[in-house]
Amino acid sequence: MTEKSVSFGIGKNREITVSTGKLAGLANGSCTVRMGDTIVFTAACSGPAREGADFFPLQVDYREKFSASGLFPGGYIKREGRPSDKEILICRMADRPIRPLFPKGFFNEVQVQSMLLSCDQSNEPDVLSMLGASVALTLSDMPFHGPIGAVRVGLIDGEFIPNPTNEEMEKSSLDLIYAGLADKVIMIEGDADELSEEQLKEALETANEAVKKQIAAQEELAERAGKEKIEPELNLVPEVIEADVDEFCSGKIEEACFIPEKEARGNALNAVYDELEKELCEKYSAKYEEKDLIFKLKIAFDEKVKKTVRLAILKEGKRSDGRKADEVRTLNAEVGYLPRTHGSAIFSRGETQALVLTTLGSSKDVQIHDSITTEDKSVKKKFYLHYNFPNYSVGEVGRITGPGRREIGHGNLAERSLAKVMPEEYQYTVRCVSEIMSSNGSTSMASVCGGSLALMDAGVPIKNAVAGISCGLVKEGDETVLLTDILGSEDHFGDMDFKVTGSKEGITAFQLDLKLDGISIDMLYEAMLRNKTARMQILEVMNGCIAEPRSDISPYAPRIEDVKIKSEKIGALIGPGGKVIKEICETTGAEIDIEDDGTVHIFAKDKDNMNEVKDMIDGVIGDPEIGKIYRGTVVAVKDFGAFVEFLPGKEGFVHISELANYRVPSVADICKAGDKMSVKVTGVDGRGRVRLSRKDALAELD
Repeated sequence: MTEKSVSFGIGKNREITVSTGKLAGLANGSCTVRMGDTIVFTAACSGPAREGADFFPLQVDYREKFSASGLFPGGYIKREGRPSDKEILICRMADRPIRPLFPKGFFNEVQVQSMLLSCDQSNEPDVLSMLGASVALTLSDMPFHGPIGAVRVGLIDGEFIPNPTNEEMEKSSLDLIYAGLADKVIMIEGDADELSEEQLKEALETANEAVKKQIAAQEELAERAGKEKIEPELNLVPEVIEADVDEFCSGKIEEACFIPEKEARGNALNAVYDELEKELCEKYSAKYEEKDLIFKLKIAFDEKVKKTVRLAILKEGKRSDGRKADEVRTLNAEVGYLPRTHGSAIFSRGETQALVLTTLGSSKDVQIHDSITTEDKSVKKKFYLHYNFPNYSVGEVGRITGPGRREIGHGNLAERSLAKVMPEEYQYTVRCVSEIMSSNGSTSMASVCGGSLALMDAGVPIKNAVAGISCGLVKEGDETVLLTDILGSEDHFGDMDFKVTGSKEGITAFQLDLKLDGISIDMLYEAMLRNKTARMQILEVMNGCIAEPRSDISPYAPRIEDVKIKSEKIGALIGPGGKVIKEICETTGAEIDIEDDGTVHIFAKDKDNMNEVKDMIDGVIGDPEIGKIYRGTVVAVKDFGAFVEFLPGKEGFVHISELANYRVPSVADICKAGDKMSVKVTGVDGRGRVRLSRKDALAELD
């Protein structure tokens, strides 16, 4: 096998080499993409369409092998298992820009598989995997209308840097992943430190220039090593059936398409389709098998509804629920809905509703996962957000399973949006969970709004409130209409889903999905401004619900506080063999860590528990307070009195004459070792010995 390669420069001293012909010769298309010592292998294969397929079954997979960094997988079974969240997110980012570049009606199975072969822990493999997917498809005989380019852009010290290293990204205020054709954006995703729309536009322009170089290199490699493209068999509806469906539906679906409520609209359209199927199945029963005919009728009917909805938007500015193109649906925000959670919020936008819960925990609750692309093998997250999308949220039944790729992707977008306003050096580990109660478009953006509210309700001191909104697009030729706050149907029938989240100060995260083969940066910038206007409107409603984080956390939330003691008191607090600190922890149930500088970290289950722990610590490290009554334990009994541990590690002596207000014949008549006893401190002698009195304590307590 003869290896063929092309190399090109990206940014400052960044060179990417794309090669083919050495590995996986039986794949339809395969390549390696290298930057530094990070190498990603990608292969693409295709197969015939499944019987009855009515969609394009594209599968994109990405896996990281621990051997790429000279490491072993963790756990008992030393083999890579299910894909990590990171691997799933990279799969999604590679899938979204290549999916729109296959022809309509192409239902053949296509698999694109990427694998990290070598990792220098400085150059991230995600954009290399995306680029590899384009290269493999471009080299194959599949009808892929690429190639595309993929690049990461960071903003470091005011300069936009293409494909920065991991070390550089630690200083970056922007993490933009961009994929597209020359001068056309197809997919973006990332987060930012409250950047302006103008800054993000400039970053897109920087990425576009890098993409042009990548496309030129792929075209050169395809000329030298690519296969001739096949003429695909497209699964299109015959024109005669399209015409009959169009004629039957005219005058019948227009009213149904514009019923504001999602369920009622769906029921009305289903009723029209049932009539259509009954009539046309009789007409074409002799020509087509019933299963094949129904398949064609469903596609034709869906296309007719799509055209009806799109034409009304383009020609009349009419939307399914009656709103104007730039109008946001009815908003509602509520906090403190659940009495025993640490923070809770309900955010509704039209029929979309998210219930978001916030939980506070200690450092032991951090999310830990293995990483082979960074110097630290174990990565810890102190803030994370999980997103759940149950069947009832769309009024359906179905399999009840764990989170899928969509749930992981939506949760990650909401998490990145809110992470940018989380306080630095926050002692608590914070988990948000978004439970989608009902869905009719942009539940991830509702999760962002609800998450921001729930964090404030929990008393987490976030820098600013964060809201999110999605902007859609309908484009036919030169006619375009941007749609603020798209419905589920507008996402389905439209051309774009552009989500932007941010605070009043700027953008914190973004994600673009297109069904077109790209749009201009100028159009995307216009959509950013549209989203900004809507975002400010949503923030106003959220601020009307809760304007700033609560001054204190929930009484049911755990407490984390630091107490500073003198370094010479550390030994007393620990006690011989750790006796004192262990007793405090066992008695209170709290967790205590002591630093060498005298900082004491306390994690208690609630406010009262925290006060109890602090009182016990004060008792250990503080001097006994004369005149104060303590509840202690008898540790030894003598003929002339008893020794009582009245504070952890601190003992005093009760003379027999101080045991009671009468003459005591024997100490054993009053107490034995292990008994609890209330005592009052009556004095401390010159050698630090503490005098105690049970008699005075009882008199005062009575």
